[in-house]
Formats: sequence, structure tokens, C-alpha cells
Amino acid sequence: MKPCFLGIDIGTQGARVALVGADGTVLGSAGRVFGLNERSREEQSPEAWWDACVASIRALMGQGVAAGPIRAVAVTSTSGTVIPVDENHCPLHDALMYSDKRSVLQGQRVTEIALRYHNKGFTAFNSSSGLAKMVWFAENFPEKVARLHRWLHAADYITGRLSGVWGITDYTNAFKSGYDISDYCWPEWICEHLPVRKEWLPGVLPSGAVIGAVRPELAKELGLPLGISVTTGITDGCASQVASGAINPGEWNTTIGTTMVIKGVTRNEVIDPSGRIYSHRHPAGYWMPGGASNTGADWVTGEFGDELGVLNEAAFRLIPTGLAVWPLMQEGERFPFIAAGARGFAPDGLDRALRYTASMEGVAYIERYAYQLIEQLSGETVAAIFTAGGASNSDAWLTIRAAVLNRPIYKMREVSGAMGAAILAASTSFYDSVITAVKEMVKIDKTVLPGLSLVGAYEKGYHDFVTVLREKGYINEESYA
Repeated sequence: MKPCFLGIDIGTQGARVALVGADGTVLGSAGRVFGLNERSREEQSPEAWWDACVASIRALMGQGVAAGPIRAVAVTSTSGTVIPVDENHCPLHDALMYSDKRSVLQGQRVTEIALRYHNKGFTAFNSSSGLAKMVWFAENFPEKVARLHRWLHAADYITGRLSGVWGITDYTNAFKSGYDISDYCWPEWICEHLPVRKEWLPGVLPSGAVIGAVRPELAKELGLPLGISVTTGITDGCASQVASGAINPGEWNTTIGTTMVIKGVTRNEVIDPSGRIYSHRHPAGYWMPGGASNTGADWVTGEFGDELGVLNEAAFRLIPTGLAVWPLMQEGERFPFIAAGARGFAPDGLDRALRYTASMEGVAYIERYAYQLIEQLSGETVAAIFTAGGASNSDAWLTIRAAVLNRPIYKMREVSGAMGAAILAASTSFYDSVITAVKEMVKIDKTVLPGLSLVGAYEKGYHDFVTVLREKGYINEESYA
């Protein structure tokens, strides 16, 4: 039997594991929800993560899944979450979560120092970055800093518990901790101008590099075979991108959930002075730029969740609406343009079906604007667009998006973080690269081609929509219309 691979996803709300065959078939999965409290957005217990991980693996192995030998395991988790550990690799403090906003001032100071002494690559060290949290911790817990041996990222902690190998991370996790992914080094300014010591920072390898094996005593405890390789991990966003199939230059993924996240692959680093886009390092040496919009599908469940079947059927009869509607649910936009005071808009008096349909069109217009920005900044062509998220379950929305973008949309079958981690585990332990692993393991569920009768109408609709954005002062005259 062909080998299979174990993917572990440690998210904000729980742990999930998946066993995936070499052909991409999900053979089994299991998960555990964390006991969250008021502090969970700021701090969480790494020990609780590990307990949930162990329980999930046991539950998975208890399913009696018929599978080939398990070849390797990889872990994905949240970007920017960091843990201070002692010399025994025990947490000195709960994990400082990516969503912890207590390090806002430290992030501003770190950014100023980065721009002064480095001024290249990623310099937007806001409160969600690991480096800002390290500085915050050093300034607020000096008594614990005296016992600090190393900083770990969330995925590193689980990888270390699995393998007993510590002090190694990957490009994607190291990125927001200040690692220079262009020159492959920790810049000197970090230790020269911040309360961070060089020995606290891990070695950095590409995502998916084999670093050891599951500890024999742990394998026995969990009912796993001996000799399972353990690889370096990857951040959750990048894991989802891997699972989406967007892994070659020119390939991009749009995930429309609560927000719209766009990630892809370029041959060269994308430099955006405005900070709308930042670039991770691809395991094969390319670049993985992306951005996250405040525009998404949060308006769907909030306003229309109880009648989606009827509304989606009606949408096919209503498109194109010829309306300019932007269903932004909060104040301010961050990508593909920055407008702190931006607010959504819609004509008065629309019935529910028309408002629903025009809102889908508005999100598609924002997506098109994003891809035109990406092509302008990168100088490279967006050749293929894969999609995932709740919005991809609407055939009407897929039809709208394909016509607005005037490109085929490829809906993917399985895009979970655990799936991305399993593909990563296979990328060097069985296949010759992550590109080959994706080719063999990722499956397209549906292809939606742009309707020729809609493309022309949506070309006009897009320009009308951009005109409204410009008139409201949300974008300037250099915008991508």
C-alpha cells in the first residue's frame, strides 16, 4: 500500500488531525475543541494544545482506518504566536497569541527600529507579530526572562514535543519574528537594538524539511508505527494555500470566509510600500505574497443565512444587476487599498434578492481590484485562480466572480490546514518537492468558466464600482481601474 501522511493543525479554537494518502485521499480525521475563556485571545496554554493534539491522534488511530504506512507528520498553527521556554523546553509563560493586542506600542517601536537599521523585507511589526510580543514580554516579565532559554512558535512547540528536536523553525513562522527571508539570516539589528538575545532565536529551515522522527516512547503511547519522520512546520495561512493548489508561479488562491484572503506565488518578492501585501518565502525558493481584506462573506450569515438556497437561485435570474454595492460590515479597509474611514454602501430600497446578488458582485469587484494591484506590483501575470471558503459553495457567486475576473475559477475539494500540513509532510519524505506533492495530492472539485454574455456587462460594472470608490475618497486617481 502507498504511504500516508499525518497533518496536525493547532488553531485558535481547537486541534485537528488528518490522515491523508499519497494521492490526496483523506483517510480519516479527528479533532478536539479547546476550553476557551476570556483570556484566550491573548494567551493560551501550550500544554492544553498538546493534550488536544494527543487526544486527536488517539481518536484518529482508534477509527481503524485502512491505510498504508504513515511516512511523516507536519504541523501548522497560527502565525505570530510565540512561547518563551526554559532550558528543559517547558513554557515559562502561556503562549502569547497572534491576536493579543497588548504589544501595540512595542510593535510601533520595533517597526521604527527596523526601518532605521534594516529597511528591507517585512517591517510592519504590529501587535500580531512575534517579535513585538517578544519585546513586550521582556519588558513586562524580567524575572522570567532571566530563565529564558529560547523562543518557540506555536508549530515549533508541537513539533518539538513530537520529535524531541528543539531550536528549529521554518521560513513562514520566522517571518514575523524578524527573520530576513531574502538573505536567510536573523538581522543584527534585532539583538543590537531590542531586548532579544541571539541564542533565543531558532535555526530556520524551509517548511517541510525533515528534522527527526516521532519519539519511540510517544509512538508506542499513541499507537503509531515507529520511524515516522517529523518535518518543520508552516503557518496556517500558508498551509491553506498549499492545500488550495496555488503552489506554482502565477497561481493564486482566494479564500472568502469572514474576510477575503488572497495568496499566491511569484518568482520575485513583491514590495508594497503601503504594506497592503507582504511576502512569505516559498519552500522551493519562490515567494508567497498575499493580503487580507476586511471585505468578505460575514454579511451573508448576518443578513441572509436562513434563505441562501432561494437567494442563490434568484441570483442567476438577476445577474448582472448593474448596481454598485459594497457589503463592508465594519469601518475601514486594509487590502487591496487602505482607507481607515471606508464604509460599505448600497442604493436604498433594494429587495433582499437584489441586495444579496449585488453584494456578491461587490465582493467580486474588490477581488478584481486586488488582482490588478498584484499584477502591477509584481510585474507578473495572475495565470490561475483557485478558491475556497464558504463563498465557494455558491454556484451563483462562482459564476459572478469568473465573469468579473474574466478568468476560470477552480474550486478545490479539500483546503483545510490539516490537509496542507499533510501535503507538507509528504513534500520531502516521499515526493521530491512541495510542487510535486501538490500536483499529486490536490484535487479540483469544479471549474467555472467566465460566461461570455456576462463579461462585457461586468467590465462596465467594475469601472462604475471603482468610480464610486474614487468619488467617496476611498481610493485615489492611481487606482487600478
